[in-house]
Amino acid sequence: MTKHSVKTILKSKNIQKLSMITAYDYLFAKLFDSEVDMILVGDSLNMSFGGKKDTLDASLDIMIYHTRAVCNGAPNSFVICDMPFGTYTDEIVGLNSAIRVYQETNADAIKIEGGAEKAHIIKKITQNGIAVVGHIGLLPQFFRSEGYSVKGKEEKELQKLINDAKAVEEAGAFLLVIEGVKAQTAKEITKAVNIPTIGIGAGKDTDGQVLVWSDMLGFFEDFKPKFVREYLHGAQLVKNAIRNYNDDVKSGKFPTEKESY
Repeated sequence: MTKHSVKTILKSKNIQKLSMITAYDYLFAKLFDSEVDMILVGDSLNMSFGGKKDTLDASLDIMIYHTRAVCNGAPNSFVICDMPFGTYTDEIVGLNSAIRVYQETNADAIKIEGGAEKAHIIKKITQNGIAVVGHIGLLPQFFRSEGYSVKGKEEKELQKLINDAKAVEEAGAFLLVIEGVKAQTAKEITKAVNIPTIGIGAGKDTDGQVLVWSDMLGFFEDFKPKFVREYLHGAQLVKNAIRNYNDDVKSGKFPTEKESY
């Protein structure tokens, strides 16, 4: 698969569905490289890697560290860095944070949560040559104030989300993540904007999909969201392998003569 650019992603609208997966390290990024259209270094790493209950204390230093590792493992992939909580509170803070990501990693774009209220920040960043992915609907960084609830159930919410999507597009974002939104609402949002939309828990009518790698590969066992499809029972496979290793060590079957110097 040829590495995407902002232009090729924009051109995919209404032509070709886009696939995105998260990655947080060199090893898995290398496995994913060129297998999907985009890799997101999500602040979800705070939960799946750090065992935290939310994403809020993921720092910019942490995100830059993991984005570097992913870029090293996936040089042929379009890589997006999730901007963590508190790094885009206003135009200057947002621009300075985005500049750090571009200077200290090989990321192709950054992602910002929020709709119309963040449009002026997105505009400031895009005007300085940094590609931005928007994110509306359920916002993980608003977990403590809003919780995790599906959006777009009522007409009023639908209109707000469409206004948010248009504001983010007009501010210069080239791609829009729609999370935790009723399928019909996500369909209407997708029709209302000219940039591609990426859904997560938002039905099949967005322009593409994203999943957290540890969810889709069955490594995260704490809970399974409704929208996740497991393509591998990773946790069970790993546990079986570890048990086999442990048994071989205890029984003296490992190492053999061939595995010894």
